[in-house]
Amino acid sequence: MVGLINWLSQLASISKFGLLSLPERKASAAAAMFGVAGVVGVLVGVLSIAAGFRKALDSSGSPDSVIVLRSGADTEMVSGLSLEQTRVIQQAPGLARGPQGPLASSELFVIINLPKKSTGTDANVPMRGVEPAAFDVRSRFKLEEGVTFGWGKNEVLVGIGAARQFSGLGVGKRLKIGKLEWPITGIFSAGGGTAESEIWTDARVLQAAYNRGETFQSVCARLESAEAFQKFKDGLTTDPRLNVKVFRETDYYAEQSVGMTKLINTLGFLVASLMAVGAVFGALNTMYSSIAARTREIATLRALGFGSGAVVTSVMLESLMLALVGGIIGGAVAYMAFNGFQTTTMNWQSFSQVAFAFRVTLPLLFQGIVWALVIGFFGGIFPAIRAARLPVAAALREL
Repeated sequence: MVGLINWLSQLASISKFGLLSLPERKASAAAAMFGVAGVVGVLVGVLSIAAGFRKALDSSGSPDSVIVLRSGADTEMVSGLSLEQTRVIQQAPGLARGPQGPLASSELFVIINLPKKSTGTDANVPMRGVEPAAFDVRSRFKLEEGVTFGWGKNEVLVGIGAARQFSGLGVGKRLKIGKLEWPITGIFSAGGGTAESEIWTDARVLQAAYNRGETFQSVCARLESAEAFQKFKDGLTTDPRLNVKVFRETDYYAEQSVGMTKLINTLGFLVASLMAVGAVFGALNTMYSSIAARTREIATLRALGFGSGAVVTSVMLESLMLALVGGIIGGAVAYMAFNGFQTTTMNWQSFSQVAFAFRVTLPLLFQGIVWALVIGFFGGIFPAIRAARLPVAAALREL
């Protein structure tokens, strides 16, 4: 116990010398801190893109909702269902029912081109034809402005995310697609899900506009409960009239997010790793400068009996402290600059734009701090060892 107290006393004394000498090394200390801050800021900023994209897709699903596609199709873009098949699906066991009938919407999915507000360049925007039950199937649907479109009319509802990111999508304006004009009657939200990136209209009207006959691409439905999924799936996959795949909405959208989030995370860690190398060298330079400025003090303390362990620990603590401050600065800047920032990106599963917001979460900030401390560790370990090995004779040469 006495030995530990003595060691802590030595550590406090040496650390005090280091902190008091920081003003003399403020330029190199600031360079090290801001180098670490840059790494953390970039890492958290890039990873917040993946977190936001994943959140948008995760928010699109509900455990008691399902999507039915043609067997062999993984996305709506390559799926196809006849009118007769969709009516069979809407009579399957386990499906929830409302006053107007089954809570199932047979839907059509097409891509249109619209200019982005930020760049003016055209981008793919999803346009979805729905049936009346669609508003009840999507439990998070909320009309934010205007009214719903009229059934049987060339009118559309616009998702709030699409309205923010693309030109000409305000209530009362007209959306021109080919030779047709579609009045915009309202704007809706969907709890932050991908539906907010879409434009909705009557499926029958969209079929006629795109010469799709009586075909659909998917059926979106709500179950009696999440536990009814297997009963619903078995009822469809064993029906000889059908050849379909059944997904929980949560599973369907989670699968769509894998490719994009993996790509973004890989790029984020690659860029951050390259920057971290530079930050480590900055930390090394700072700590070697610290040792050079304190050669006399450290060697004198060693001559008075201070242990090498206390010297190593004090230098490491200083390096970690500078890195921690840099990490906090980088995380704070990333949060203020990126959190909630609205943008769009391509969903490579559907080849259409998805509007989403960057998300700087607590786990991302914690991850950034861990990276900062790792940089501080490698930036301090070699100077710390050098400080511990300083010969007593070095103090005499400094006198």
